[in-house]
Amino acid sequence: MRLIILGAPGSGKGTQAARIAERLDMLQISTGDLLRAEVKARSEIGRKAGAIMNGGNLVPDDIILHLIEDRIRQDDAINGYIFDGFPRNIEQAKALDRLMGKVKHHIDAVVDLEVPDDVVITRTAGRRVCKACNAVYHVELNPPREEGVCDACGGELIQRDDEKEETVRNRLKVYKEQTAPVRDFYRAKGLLRSFDGTQTMATLTDQIISALDTV
Repeated sequence: MRLIILGAPGSGKGTQAARIAERLDMLQISTGDLLRAEVKARSEIGRKAGAIMNGGNLVPDDIILHLIEDRIRQDDAINGYIFDGFPRNIEQAKALDRLMGKVKHHIDAVVDLEVPDDVVITRTAGRRVCKACNAVYHVELNPPREEGVCDACGGELIQRDDEKEETVRNRLKVYKEQTAPVRDFYRAKGLLRSFDGTQTMATLTDQIISALDTV
C-alpha cells in the first residue's frame, strides 16, 4: 500500500505516519529526512541541497523528486510506503502523480488529519524543549516538575522560534493557502480519507488502520 498523510503543523502528522508505517510494515518517507541523509553523506546532491538550505532557500522540487524516486525504487519499498510532509502544494502533487506513473506505482489513499487552529496553537505554542537532552514538555499537557527545568537532566527548557504563537499562526496560514488545493486534488481522485485529529494518538491510529482495510 502507498499512502500520503496530510495535516497542519502540530496536527500529529509525523507521529501518525510513524505509527501507520510500523503497523503496516511500510516505509515512512520524509523528504526532510532524505535531504538530511544526503547532506550528511556529502553526496553530490547533498552538497548542492546543503548549499541551498544554508542560504535560507527551499530545495527545488526536481531534487526532492529525484530523491523520492531513488528511495521508492529500493528493495525495502516493496511493502509500500507513506509520504510524510510531501506533497506540500498542488505543483508537487501533480509532479508526484507523474512520478508514480513513471515508476508504475500508484497512491492508494491520502490520510487527512483535521485539527482546529486553536488546538494546533495550544499543542505547538505550549511545547518546551530541553537545550541539553532535547526532552519535550508541554506547559499544560505535560509540564515539568519545576517550571523551565528539565526533569531528566536539569537543563534549561526553551521555546523554539518556529513554535511561538505568532509563527504558528503564520505557518497555519501558509498551510491553508498551499494545502487546500492538494486536498481537493486528491478528493477529486476519490483518495482522500479525513479523520478527527483531536483524538488520542492510539484511537486515531486504530481508526486510520481500520479505514485503510477497505482501500
